[in-house]
Amino acid sequence: MSASLQIALAQIAPVWLDRAATTAKILGAIEEAAKQGAQLVAFGEALLPGYPFWLEHTDAARFESAQQKRWYALYREQAVCIERGDLSDICRLAAQKHIAVALGSIEAPSNRGGSCYASAVYINGNGEIESVHRKLMPTYEERLAWAIGDGNGLVTHACGPFTVGVLNCWENWMPLARAAMYAQGENLHVAIWPGNLRNTIDITRFMAREGRSFVMSVSGLMRASDIPDHLPDAALLKEKLPKSMANGGSCIAAPDGEWLVEPICDREVVQTAEIVLDKVWQERQNFDPCGHYSRPDVLRLQLNRERQQTLADDTSRES
Repeated sequence: MSASLQIALAQIAPVWLDRAATTAKILGAIEEAAKQGAQLVAFGEALLPGYPFWLEHTDAARFESAQQKRWYALYREQAVCIERGDLSDICRLAAQKHIAVALGSIEAPSNRGGSCYASAVYINGNGEIESVHRKLMPTYEERLAWAIGDGNGLVTHACGPFTVGVLNCWENWMPLARAAMYAQGENLHVAIWPGNLRNTIDITRFMAREGRSFVMSVSGLMRASDIPDHLPDAALLKEKLPKSMANGGSCIAAPDGEWLVEPICDREVVQTAEIVLDKVWQERQNFDPCGHYSRPDVLRLQLNRERQQTLADDTSRES
């Protein structure tokens, strides 16, 4: 019998801009995924503590806006600081349930000034953080809230018989980012999105066919009714923001490009599916993008995994 893995997509809405309350919802979804027998569960981009939906609708590029400054300061305050232990409860539950977690978070590292990063965090079934991938290039107005990332987290992970890679949102449109994952043996690709069917319905099946891999696209949900009343300018946000900002669209495609789980919209759900490794090998019989169909003598990709920082502290200098 071919090796298999039970995977789960967790399509939930955050308690927007509330790290503690959103963490509680994530823990509940992990519990539910584990109850359904999942060995890996994935969540949408920026879910903890939420995607910055205000940017598009509140003239966020206005320079020296006191309002935008207030919202950004709150955003950073509620972001995740990994070295402070903000993911400890999630790691602990992952270890207890022996389930790996791919989580979209807003990361505010303590050693990087005031900047935030859209980071995909991979936690293994022992509760250990194996990688933190900071989004390479924020898209459009996201650049008003997120700094650019680096290649440090462009790695793959062993999960049961599968090799898993994770990319944030429009990184999935970047051919070289995808190729970096393929070249590391990826056969289960996790694409995380803030939400919306328009993002997932075409590219999910395309990536599955291109990589001859299983692809799970996982999105969040966000409605104006999800904006907590205690937030600064909550009434203004509810007036300016659409009734639905993210309708989900989470789905899973098989290596032949066919749906294993068709896109799910407008509801919170923890949906599981079994994936079988033999299906990957069947589809790679005639096309393997980084195997028998590659030409490294002609085309080759260079990956820089150094964590980028302002200060290079060269402690090896001679005195």
